[in-house]
Amino acid sequence: MDANDSRSDVLAAVVTGNHPYDVVSFQRMLRALEGIDPFVQHIDDLVADAGHVRVLYDVVAFYHFEQETPGTTDDARGQETRTALEEFADTGQGIVLLHHALLAYPGWDTWSQLCGIADRRFTYHQGQSVRVEIAAPDHPITADLAPWEMEDETYVMAEPGADSHVLLTTEHPQSMRSLAWTRQFGSARVFCCTLGHDSKAFGNPNFRTVLRRGMLWAAGRL
Repeated sequence: MDANDSRSDVLAAVVTGNHPYDVVSFQRMLRALEGIDPFVQHIDDLVADAGHVRVLYDVVAFYHFEQETPGTTDDARGQETRTALEEFADTGQGIVLLHHALLAYPGWDTWSQLCGIADRRFTYHQGQSVRVEIAAPDHPITADLAPWEMEDETYVMAEPGADSHVLLTTEHPQSMRSLAWTRQFGSARVFCCTLGHDSKAFGNPNFRTVLRRGMLWAAGRL
């Protein structure tokens, strides 16, 4: 991958770290997303940027669960992580926050602003049968979709603020109401989605559609 790459697919960094996940199911899902060229990597690899390609990604999808606020100590890694993540507000690259990435860096105001949720204290419930409702049928991410049922892990926490555009909701008693929303972070388009815990979610066709469209939208391709 270099600056002369002329492929039309969206180049996507998919960032993992500090949380186990079904690697095979997750990567198979990503490879099945039409128009998305995914490069799965640990957060440390994104930050190190050994090939100097970080700026070339059209979208960066976070699926990591790092908890320590970067840059609060004197270690070089933390400072580099903080700088790299804050730069996305200025580069115009799209950002996707998927499932437990919404819970990363709980003490960092910048990440809370990125998510659109000031208080990200949470509880979770695995293996829930969730009815997903369409809150924004005219948005390109959710256009033409009908409500659906899926099994997934739910979060209970504060709702995104008024400066977010909620796309998907649920009335499940053990879930926050908002399941997916968009917002702006500096010059970056941001798509947030609480769904996506395991292979049951990864294999759901509606979830795949929403994730694919969310990545395209964040990259400015939809």
